[in-house]
Amino acid sequence: MKKITIASKLFTFSLSLMALFTYCGSPQNQEKMAEQTPDTYYSMEDFSSIKKFDTHVHLRSQLDTLFINQAVKDNFKFLTVSVYTSPERTPEEQENFSLKMVRDYPEIVSYATTFSLDGFNDDDWVSKTLDYIEKSIAHGAIAVKVWKNVGMELQNEKGDLVTINDKKFEPILKFLAEKDITLLGHLGEPKNTWLPLEEMTVQGDKDYFSENPKYHMYNFPDFPSYEDQIGARDKMLANNPDLRFVGAHLGSLEYDVNELAKRLDQFPNMAVDMAERISHLQYQAINNWQGVHDFFIKYQDRLIYGTDLRAGASDIQAKGLTDPDEIAAHAHEVWLRHWQFFTGDEEMNVPKVDGTFKGLKLPKSVVDKIYRYNAENWYPGLLR
Repeated sequence: MKKITIASKLFTFSLSLMALFTYCGSPQNQEKMAEQTPDTYYSMEDFSSIKKFDTHVHLRSQLDTLFINQAVKDNFKFLTVSVYTSPERTPEEQENFSLKMVRDYPEIVSYATTFSLDGFNDDDWVSKTLDYIEKSIAHGAIAVKVWKNVGMELQNEKGDLVTINDKKFEPILKFLAEKDITLLGHLGEPKNTWLPLEEMTVQGDKDYFSENPKYHMYNFPDFPSYEDQIGARDKMLANNPDLRFVGAHLGSLEYDVNELAKRLDQFPNMAVDMAERISHLQYQAINNWQGVHDFFIKYQDRLIYGTDLRAGASDIQAKGLTDPDEIAAHAHEVWLRHWQFFTGDEEMNVPKVDGTFKGLKLPKSVVDKIYRYNAENWYPGLLR
């Protein structure tokens, strides 16, 4: 048997140590090692030094550019999202402004396009829509947004409401899957929408549906139910397993992390953003902190940070903010509160939730995924 000397052991140890230092030395590997250290945590002081994405904002006018200035200070990049809400704000108009933002702020802004529902019942609507989406992708769109008017407003020739699992959407969904383009879907609404205002669980919903009564489904008992809306979305996903889908606003399953978990288990190609629904997670954390915390740990690869930030947002309107500096300060406060919720373990009170809850104290590796790596994975082509 070959004799192993102390000197040879020391030599082998030295080589191993050198290899370890070489591996750890590059910034990329340091970043990976930070990801793989689940027992380390961020603090409030880390907020502005960590690269982050807000993947759900709406830059629609020059006023909204003030958010970009604040994003630079707070180390955010944006995915600005076009939405077809009415013929008055066309997809082309929104895309032109988005492209201007991309040109003016190439290190900050990426964009998601949308498509018009005008002429939906015409024979050539599908071909026109596919042509438009293809041109948008060529211009640099990295995702396509579909909005809640599918399921709540759009009607077929018979006057029936059209949901996202309608066969007319199938060629579009297949096209997105073939092109490897993410569908961002705001389909359905919070379950609160089917409740009276006074019974809604968070202030944000009370404010929004007070201002937008046409989407307050409690007032329209003949319209499809909450379960109908979610069921149509689920059927669409079941029929399109190759489609990469991000459910906006916690996939309209904001009221219960267990219900959302069921869909994430059922549809492996589905992730969700948290835009304008973090208050619902905070509301659940009042009585089910462990459940919310464990949900984030288990589904850490499927949760993407977003806010729905825009100058005309209901919380900005409710506070009566009109001064650009005040609106920018509001954005900073919102981002900072969310960071505190994800990274800290202190007792918190926030404007949209009645009650006190504790921060989730998520490991660095999970926070990094929520704010950055999941966005990059679920939106290929996003700024790096």
